[in-house]
Parts: sequence; C-alpha cells; structure tokens
Amino acid sequence: MTHAASANWQNEPTDWDQAGKLPRARESAGRINTLGSLNITAASMDPALLDLPWHIPLEDWPKENLAALPRGISRHVVRFARLGDSLIAIKETSEHVARQEYHMLRKLRRLNVPAVSPVAVITGRMNPEGEELQPVLVTRHLRFSLPYRAVFSQTLRQVTLTRLIDAQALLLVRLHLAGFYWGDVSLSNTLFRRDAGAFAAYLVDAETGELYPELSNGQREYDLEIARVNIAGELMDLAEGGLIEESVDPLATSERIMDSYRRLWAELTEQESFGLADRWRVDARIRRLNDLGFDVDELTISTTPDGSQVQLQPKVVDAGHHQRRLLRLTGIDAQENQARRLLNDLDSYRATNHPELDEELSAHLWVTQVFEPIVKAVPRDLGSKLEAAEVVHEVLEHRWYMSENSNRNVPMAEAVQSYMDNILRHRRDEAAILLSADTRTMQILDAGGAPS
Repeated sequence: MTHAASANWQNEPTDWDQAGKLPRARESAGRINTLGSLNITAASMDPALLDLPWHIPLEDWPKENLAALPRGISRHVVRFARLGDSLIAIKETSEHVARQEYHMLRKLRRLNVPAVSPVAVITGRMNPEGEELQPVLVTRHLRFSLPYRAVFSQTLRQVTLTRLIDAQALLLVRLHLAGFYWGDVSLSNTLFRRDAGAFAAYLVDAETGELYPELSNGQREYDLEIARVNIAGELMDLAEGGLIEESVDPLATSERIMDSYRRLWAELTEQESFGLADRWRVDARIRRLNDLGFDVDELTISTTPDGSQVQLQPKVVDAGHHQRRLLRLTGIDAQENQARRLLNDLDSYRATNHPELDEELSAHLWVTQVFEPIVKAVPRDLGSKLEAAEVVHEVLEHRWYMSENSNRNVPMAEAVQSYMDNILRHRRDEAAILLSADTRTMQILDAGGAPS
C-alpha cells in the first residue's frame, strides 16, 4: 500500500476551499503503484485518505479496511472504513453525481440542517491493470446513527414505526423551511439517532436534492407524496419479510407522514387572527413553537383596517430551541428531545436544591453533581451502547419508574447501578465497530440488517 510520503502533493484552489491533486505516485522497485492519478476534492485534506485501497473496486475491498456497521438499502455500493480516529462512509457513483451531492451536503450543513458531513470526492481511480474505477463520495459516519432497518432487532413495533415516521416528518419540514427539495424522500435515505424515547432524523442521501430560495406549495406537496409512496413500499417489504407487527397496515401507516408534516408546517407557518383583547395569543403561539423545539426569530403582526383583529404570522423559525439553551447553560450538545428532558431535570434540580442561585451557576452544579457522575459510572465495556445524553435520560427515567414501583425516593446511586446491570448491559452496541468482519456479517449488512 502506497503511503502519503511517496506522492507529490500539488494543492490547487477551487471554488470549494481546496482540492489536493495527486499525480502518479513514484514507483519503487517491487512496489505496485496503488494511487494512480487520484484527484481529491475536500474542504480539509486528511492524508490518511491515501492509505485506503482506491485501486480496488469498493465491493472487493479487503475486510481489514472495513468497519462493519449497519447500512441502509442503496442503489450504489457503499462501505464504511476507518479514517484516522473516525469512520467514513464511501459510495461509488458517477463524478457528476458525487460532486453535486458533495456541494449540496456542504450547503445543507451551513444551513444547519440535520445531514451527514461531506469529506471528499475522489476521482481518477484505476486498478493495477490501468482500468478506470468509479469515483466515490466520502462522508463522515454519524456516530450512534442507524438505518431504519437496524433500529429494531427482531420485529418493528407500531409505536417505534410511528416515532420513526414522525422524525422523518420533522426532518422534511426543516428541509423545506430551508428551501431544499429532496426528490427522493424515504426511510432508506435517512439515518436515525435515539432521542429521549423518540428519534432524530438526518438526511444521508442528497443525490436528487435541489436548493431554492423558497419552495412552492406544489413542490412541498410533491415531495410529501414521494415520501408517502416510498414509505408504503418500504413497509410492504418489511411486512413481506415478517419484520413488522401483523397489525401494521403499510398503506395507512404511510399516511401518517402527511398528517404529521401538515400539522407541524401549519403550526410553524400559518397566519393566525384574533381580537385585540386576545393579545395573549401572541405569547401562546411562541410558547407552542418553543415546545415543538423551534425559536421564533421574526414575527409579522398586523391589524385589520378597522382595528378589530390582529393577524400574527411567524416569518423566521429556527429549530433547536432546547438544544441551544442546554448548550448555553452546560456545554452539553444533545439532540432536541434529549435536551428537553435534561433541561427539565436541571430546572427541577435548581428549584429543589438551589432556588437562590442564578441559572448559570445552578446549571454548573447540576452538570458536576448529576450529569457527569452518571456518565462516569458507565463501565468501559458498555461505553459504546448509547451516547452520553441518551444514557443520562434513560437513567432519569429508570429512577422515576423505580421510585414509583417501590413507593419511595430511590437514591440516584441505586438507580444508576440498577440501570447499568439490568438495562444498559443488555443493549446492543449502537456505536460498535467490527473491524474484522467475517463474510456472514458483511452479507447481513449488505441486506440492510444489523449484526446481533
């Protein structure tokens, strides 16, 4: 394998930060040139990219280069690999599609939309016989994320399915607010992270997406119809394989994304009219949006010509209301529902223990006396089960149920130990990396499943 030291680097500026152009590597006696003439476009270049076997078709990569993580169903060959201390997803596709998707993902990240992070586009791949290989798009693996087929271990329950679809609807609303037309909405093109009993959804495939200053109602409705049809098809596949509860109706369930989307879109964007005496409804509308996880950055308030009615319409809404407050107070970066749950405990802690302290100081004490002790109590061998914020949320829930069942206030230390022994230890690793994946494991992953 050729290392970075054996290639001449020529940095060429592009309209997207920088591109590293790698000429044909110097060949030493007895060494096969495995770099060829690679062209790597990346926002920040990681020389470790050169250590991967780009001269081999992706589906034939040696298993020692691969990380066996659950993969969704894709029309392309997709593999996971290590890049330094992180993981990357690699997808073979055409050069045009790879570059278009790379730039689109960068734009979405700048718009603060939940999506995977692009790493690089690599072209100029050739095998040792000089035959061209497909270009690849490289993205950063989203830690603790799962494709929908890996969320469940045996049978997908209706309640879990409902939460997945609601998360998908919220993602679609956020994309449409940003002016993004997806064009291929599906569960398969989405990754999910656990979020305090619900799920947070992330866009993982922007191949068909387009960005506009604003979407028309027709564009939004067409995207929504694509979502309904694709989700119905995915659920039919699961039903045929006996992977969802028999009571689940794929067609009726797929309609949920339309209902969930429209309710949320209306709450975020529709105009509301009320009498002058009901001006309290301005604050009530803002509070409802906050409860949904959105901040209101701009409102339009007007009165009717006769002055009897007030018309209110949110103009600029921004997702992440609870995330931002938790991050400001504690420095903890969590999903929206996790942040909501942790803030509830933080506020309760302050009211019970330190009502005289200001919010920032009380939050610091909560982190050092509640959050950090729970995280530090997780045994090393269980550290890859769930992300820290989800563990703390589940411990708080577990303590509440223990207290209710035993009719006493269960000490935190007792609840933590019970949770570690009886719940977390029996969860599967959601950040697990099987670096020496055997053939059977890779076949399971190719089918869209997850190793048990």
